[in-house]
Amino acid sequence: MRWEAQRIGVDDGALPGLARIGFVRTVRTPQFEGITFHEVLCKSALNKVPDSAVLPFRFTMNAYRGCSHACRYCFARPTHEYLDLDAGADFDAQIVVKTNVVDVLRRELHRPSWGRETVALGTNTDPYQRAEGRYALMPGIIAALRDSGTGMSILTKGTLLRRDLHLLVDADVPVSVAVSLAVGDADLHRDLEPGTPTPAARLELITAIRDAGLDCHVMVAPVLPYLTDSVAHLDDLLARISAAGATGVTVFGLHLRGATRPWFMEWLARARPDLVGPYRRLYRRGAYLPEEYRRTLRERAAPLIARYGLSGRQRRLEPPLAAPELLQPTLF
Repeated sequence: MRWEAQRIGVDDGALPGLARIGFVRTVRTPQFEGITFHEVLCKSALNKVPDSAVLPFRFTMNAYRGCSHACRYCFARPTHEYLDLDAGADFDAQIVVKTNVVDVLRRELHRPSWGRETVALGTNTDPYQRAEGRYALMPGIIAALRDSGTGMSILTKGTLLRRDLHLLVDADVPVSVAVSLAVGDADLHRDLEPGTPTPAARLELITAIRDAGLDCHVMVAPVLPYLTDSVAHLDDLLARISAAGATGVTVFGLHLRGATRPWFMEWLARARPDLVGPYRRLYRRGAYLPEEYRRTLRERAAPLIARYGLSGRQRRLEPPLAAPELLQPTLF
């Protein structure tokens, strides 16, 4: 059997936190070396976005917690701390799987109170990360949304989305698909987001989505100050995204919230120690880039977006600039 070598019931010290969310068992298998799956039975599938959030959707869902893409900059890392797991290596390798999420989702979608509002997938962790290759939850999720007449919006870096393109094309509900691609340099990609498909593979995914007859938006985010924000890098990346057939892009800069901040800065100190000082100064007031930098990035990207015909329908996913936080010089 394909999974006969898997190990089940391994006590890795993470169970107390996981018990709070319906822990069932822990699985390790040679086909996913270095990754531990914690299977849980969830009580709910849909998450309502707080009214205070400035986002283009009101409901989200995530079949997984943690993400083997291992992007150093991932804003979702702090969510693993709620499970008594760390936001660094554990987030990359200790993956929580909601094995019953399709059944729970169907129950929630059949409630008389459900208003069939679009559900966003991939807002926290990627629905097409490597775990999806084992658990195959997305076909059931897509079917549940389709059968209830509910539209869906999918954001991913995962090329496994190709497997489900026919389901999305035939869904007969509003479907929005976006690919995340912000690092065009192959060497930087391998070091910064080592678990993701290559930039070339994601460009091919964009083309496959378009060939299937769907629009494809691209999230060029996060743009990393002094690493991927040059005109040369943006020009090259947007040219390739346009050639792949994308219908629009959204560009915004890096946020460094909570535990993501020290994890990213640890990487930066190793990979580019010359940039540690500039980053400290740039993010000294908190998680978000200063308005001056954000304005400069918009002005740099706008003519390139226009040149390559990628204006499309812009998505508002970057939060508005809040009141300045207290200086945080000790977080690095």
